[in-house]
Amino acid sequence: MKAATIRDVADRASVSVASVSRVLSGTGPVTETTRNRVLEAAKALQYVPHSGARSLSTSKTQTIGVILPDLYGEFFSELIRGMDVAARSLGYHLIVSSSHDDAEEASAAIRSMRGRVDGLIVLSPHLDASNLAAGQAGRTPILLMNGGADAGRPSIVVDNHGGAIQAVEHLVATGRRRIAHISGPTGNLEAETRLTGYLEAMARAGLPTTVVEGAFTQASGHDAGAELARRATPPDAVFAGNDIMAVGAMLALQDAGLRVPEDVAIIGFDDVPIASLVRPGLTTLRIRIAETGRRALERLVRLINAAGEAVADTACEVIRPELVVRPSSHPATPTQINSGGRPRATAETPSLKGENT
Repeated sequence: MKAATIRDVADRASVSVASVSRVLSGTGPVTETTRNRVLEAAKALQYVPHSGARSLSTSKTQTIGVILPDLYGEFFSELIRGMDVAARSLGYHLIVSSSHDDAEEASAAIRSMRGRVDGLIVLSPHLDASNLAAGQAGRTPILLMNGGADAGRPSIVVDNHGGAIQAVEHLVATGRRRIAHISGPTGNLEAETRLTGYLEAMARAGLPTTVVEGAFTQASGHDAGAELARRATPPDAVFAGNDIMAVGAMLALQDAGLRVPEDVAIIGFDDVPIASLVRPGLTTLRIRIAETGRRALERLVRLINAAGEAVADTACEVIRPELVVRPSSHPATPTQINSGGRPRATAETPSLKGENT
């Protein structure tokens, strides 16, 4: 059977095509009688509005573009999950692309989406890429994420510096003194800010620093953990720049015969789903990833709806990480604190059961 058209609905309801369009789009004045007749006719004919035609008449595509530095990993999966839930509830669809952590590719992705989306969410851990994204967007509403606080542009950032300080202070409070940091890649704003927080907290505590560079991947965390385990005096705690590196480091340290947390405590950042599933459960800094994605999508829709208003939203929203303590950062034993070495395995060595989330 041939699909009904908007003209078929107008003929059945005995109204103009313009009246049908106003009723179905919810714009423009119509009487209640006309509205009821149009809706009854559309239901009887099983009429489905053509999204392409609707976008031509309203200049809206009901589509939002999301540009990520990568499409791989639990972090981005959780973020998109939150965005997708919000998009569906607000009647939008998502187009997702990756910049492959490259400013020029981010620029190309933005150009390809202009005219096809009503707004853009751009995640960029590089300041130059954030500036480029804002410049390429033209009049398309854009929300920047993870590019550092930037006055004058709508953005959402994580308090990476404060989160890193929380991580180190927690480890110090549990009796750890040789705290190493596995950082993210050089040039990444989030990685550099977390490193700065680590260095500052260690200086406040009067403790020496040890930094091994990673790449925000499990493999790089594993390599860093293996390197730390080979040292004559291994660390008694590791603060990894994200959870995935923390998991990799944990596996490497365990493979080397070190016990977590008895010999070395481990803490990550983000609270991706696997953090609560590994054993021991991983202590981390929670930023509620899916919730952040939902809030970003809803904020962008508000920007889209407010386009052209005299007072624009240019605020930088800061997400404060929440320390989630799990068994991987069990307090050090008195033997460790006093001797600076590894405790012998004894029947009295306590074990932590359950998680405090």
